[in-house]
Amino acid sequence: MAEVDDPSSGSGKRDARRAEFLEAATEVFFRSGFAGASVDEVIAKVGGSKRTIYSYFGNKEQLFATIVGEISQRAMAPLSESTFERNDLESTLYEVGRRYIDVVMSPEALQLYRTVVGEGARFPDLAKTFFAAGPGRASARLAAVLRENAKQWGLQQRDCERLAEHFLGMIRDDLHLQVVLGLRPPPTSAQAEAAVRSAVRVFMVGAAR
Repeated sequence: MAEVDDPSSGSGKRDARRAEFLEAATEVFFRSGFAGASVDEVIAKVGGSKRTIYSYFGNKEQLFATIVGEISQRAMAPLSESTFERNDLESTLYEVGRRYIDVVMSPEALQLYRTVVGEGARFPDLAKTFFAAGPGRASARLAAVLRENAKQWGLQQRDCERLAEHFLGMIRDDLHLQVVLGLRPPPTSAQAEAAVRSAVRVFMVGAAR
């Protein structure tokens, strides 16, 4: 018998079931892309029915958008500006950079990036969701830290958004694209360290003068 969501079920049970659907759907979407993914395949993995899944997520598009949003939010958690020490500009940039490169080079983030790039032209709203929750949020958080400390760090507040984008772009550089394209494996810890140190050095010599 097809599973029907019980409105009287406790929130804990509903949350657990929702998480099951998301985990299975993430695997299916990452393997097959949006166009090739089937809700029936998700159901085959964890049981239930389309009616049950759609009671949680609305439709296939919203299910995919939920996956994009939640993975992006989870990935960006280490970049919360409230956790940065703010001792000085150089050490803050280093801390942000190390966290950022770990985020963008994580297997989950790389697969999400590949999937969204593959589907973004057909689903522009999905691409917007990804950018706002992921890359856009990362640069916005760094920009907020730079603005907050602009005077003591010798920065112009009006430049902080642009500076944040440039700094994170230097860290990604061709390294991220090569990994996304499968041309090389993700960087080792030493390689990631070198990439961040290089970006910090260029920032301190140039943009922060």
